[in-house]
Amino acid sequence: MIVFPNAKINIGLDIIARRNDGYHNIETLFYPIGWSDILEIVPAKGATSTLTITGRGVNCPPEKNLVMKAYNAINEAIPIPPVDIYLHKTIPDGAGLGGGSSDAAFTLIVLNKLFSLALTDDDLARIAAGIGADCPFFIYNKPMFASGIGTTFERSNVSLADTDILIVKPPVSIPTAKAYAGVTPQRPETPLKDALSQPCECWKNMVKNDFEPSIFADNPTLARIKQQLMDIGAYYAAMSGSGSSIYGLFKSDILSDQNKKLFGECDTFIGRL
Repeated sequence: MIVFPNAKINIGLDIIARRNDGYHNIETLFYPIGWSDILEIVPAKGATSTLTITGRGVNCPPEKNLVMKAYNAINEAIPIPPVDIYLHKTIPDGAGLGGGSSDAAFTLIVLNKLFSLALTDDDLARIAAGIGADCPFFIYNKPMFASGIGTTFERSNVSLADTDILIVKPPVSIPTAKAYAGVTPQRPETPLKDALSQPCECWKNMVKNDFEPSIFADNPTLARIKQQLMDIGAYYAAMSGSGSSIYGLFKSDILSDQNKKLFGECDTFIGRL
């Protein structure tokens, strides 16, 4: 069975409070986008499960890959036969796009279908929550307002239909722990849900990512990319998650190859939402 695990962007990210368990309560809108990996899962040829990765390199041993963690999580809940997993990576890591989390969630979905486990989406989301904070979102894969540590979901009616997106991923890596260390949690004057209810043309003055100030201070290239996206016509631009990808949302189809060349050797993705 072959599927195409897609990425996501965060539209707004408010860090509300630090929790006693060391995590943070956040509010954000997860929105699925078309940048996708390719995942194939088939019954194993041998006696044990295998993982073969092509495309972008993944800097971790197979047993620590989220895809194998997803297999092991289902296998612990409901024993299943071994499988051979083939993953072709196109979504960059360390981008705030959730590529690894999506791969894991789609692995759960495929295994559920492949072995007729009859698990519901909510069942799969509970398993996914034990793999990574972003994983449950990709089980539903619809625009979702997330709160708590990012695993409490509410369906959102925000629609970006017929919106063009340009994502720029520079060769910069932002450790998540460092990103959180640079933020002082606080409640925003305008709750994110209220800000997102305004016309999208107003978002640039109301919808923010709390990671940006400290990360941009250390990485001025990211601030420059955001400004370039606004300069070529984005009505909203922001960093996704804790970075380092920056995306711009456009009302018109102006995303030419010439605009793409503005960003040099950065990884880029152009698509329609």
